[in-house]
Amino acid sequence: MKTDLESNERILVCLSASPSNQKVIDAAARMAEAFHAAFSAIYVKPVNDDLLPEDDRLRLQSNIAFAEQNGADIVTIIGEDVPARIAEYAHISDTTKIVVGRSGAKRRHFWSKNPLTEQIILNAPGVDVYIIPDSSADIKQQSKKLDLKTWIRPTWRDSFITLLLLAAATGVGLLFMFFGFSEANIITVLILGVLIIAVFTSSPVYGIVSSLASVLLFNWFFIEPRFSFHTYQTEYAVTFLIMLVSSLITGTLANKLKGSARQSSLEAFRAKVLFDTNQMLQKADCEEEVIRITAQQIKTLLGRDVAFIPSSHNEEPDSLITRDTSSLYHPVSLNGYCYGVIVIYLNGESLEAFEYSVSSSIIGECAMALEGLRNAEEKRQADMAMRNEQLRSNLLRSISHDIRTPLTSISGNASNLLTHYEQLDEETLKQIFSDIYDDSEWLIDLVENLLSISRIENGQMDLHLSLEVVNDVIEEALRHVDKNAAQHSIIVQPGGDILIARMDARLISQVLINLVNNAIKNTQVGSEIRISSEQAGNSVFVHVEDNGPGIPDDRKPHIFEMFYTGQNDVSDGRRGMGLGLALCRSIIEAHGGTITLTDSDPTGCCFTFSLPSGEVTINE
Repeated sequence: MKTDLESNERILVCLSASPSNQKVIDAAARMAEAFHAAFSAIYVKPVNDDLLPEDDRLRLQSNIAFAEQNGADIVTIIGEDVPARIAEYAHISDTTKIVVGRSGAKRRHFWSKNPLTEQIILNAPGVDVYIIPDSSADIKQQSKKLDLKTWIRPTWRDSFITLLLLAAATGVGLLFMFFGFSEANIITVLILGVLIIAVFTSSPVYGIVSSLASVLLFNWFFIEPRFSFHTYQTEYAVTFLIMLVSSLITGTLANKLKGSARQSSLEAFRAKVLFDTNQMLQKADCEEEVIRITAQQIKTLLGRDVAFIPSSHNEEPDSLITRDTSSLYHPVSLNGYCYGVIVIYLNGESLEAFEYSVSSSIIGECAMALEGLRNAEEKRQADMAMRNEQLRSNLLRSISHDIRTPLTSISGNASNLLTHYEQLDEETLKQIFSDIYDDSEWLIDLVENLLSISRIENGQMDLHLSLEVVNDVIEEALRHVDKNAAQHSIIVQPGGDILIARMDARLISQVLINLVNNAIKNTQVGSEIRISSEQAGNSVFVHVEDNGPGIPDDRKPHIFEMFYTGQNDVSDGRRGMGLGLALCRSIIEAHGGTITLTDSDPTGCCFTFSLPSGEVTINE
């Protein structure tokens, strides 16, 4: 059990492309487990992150994956001042412990910066900093210098832009000189050219080269003696120096602003992709849709083919991230349950840190969506099991209560016949036989309703649809209603025309029998039961109406529920089990129709059900 102190602990480990960074992550993970602390991993992404060598990029992705495997929440922050960004995040996230690696690098000069670990300690004085020593001599810090070839990255496009803009700035300067403008205006034009070059080229080296070139061009074209690198006035040396420094500063700032704008654009794109993914996944209603959306979003983001391999078991894979030269395998897992593996086809080109971060976030959103669907399905199954158990309990309770009366009557009458048959007169015998017959008929109706409704609920009832005359079905049903129908006035009012509907005549007869018997049992002797039919549009409507006491409004919403009896008591002690009307609804809905209950005027009930109408084609 966690204590209050342990529950407030938060451990943050710093990520880098260092070969020994996994050692640092492992130590932080074990510390988080020991303290029962929240565990996060931070990567401070520099503006020139896209210039990382391929080996370092792959190592960084591997370290991020290792941190995820050990349960860390990955946080990516953009910035050049790594210690300041780490300390700032530690402050806003209430981090209590920072774990960082230390290399053998030392401070070389008194004016050089302190090592990264010392800067973190100075920037986060209220946080415990744990330093994991590194034994490797060649460990590279996250802010390391890039190799010259990667940094320069010369291209024909950038070279052409540089030459063109330098020529344009020189031409404008010559035009200014022709019109008598001062040298300050010409210098401004050349510095402006350097600024434009820094903005429109991809490598910072072009800004430096153009800064030097602008000084040389100013000396060659605009300082006497012209068309040479000599000058008659020594003060121009200071002018050249100021011009060079201004150009370098301008180009450097332009490159930094351009990099920051690019990173902001990437982060905005990342946020939009994740937001769109989250919105689409929330609307997905099945696992196939979630997987399709996830694969489509990753393909849109990376421009690479994506596949999904379902998991054959529910255990977490031993390795969360697996790579080969052509593919990246990333499991879709959450809370120890693995749903499958997303395969990203690399085609020989590894993912950048930004691409890997966003795709991992999308896969995380996919896992959360699948987890939600799994939980919803489990809840639905649990609710269904509970409902089935409740129905089973209600059925057993109803059967035990309701069958007891007719069985007791049958048993008692049979025993009376066996022991006193010769002493009973003819009228008494007929009454006993009639009671036995009524009780057995009631039991037969009960069993028939149970069997019919169970078949329909389980989808095992086959409908034998055909075109039938509605009035013929009504007349057939009335031949099988309760024998007490003679004590009521049953009136059939057929429609003006012959009505034909598509139905299973046997099942619809059962619906009519149940509705008429329901009216017989729940209305007073001598009541009127009216059966009518009509056609409206593509449907035929049948009404079974009585003028009995009616049904209270609070019971109407439940009248078609299984086992709902409305708590009505009948004179013979036999309550209905609430199956007849539930069966009627199931049969009518299986036909694609509806059944409703309304009040009759002035009293009583009216049950109305609809069936699809049909037409008989006569071939002459």
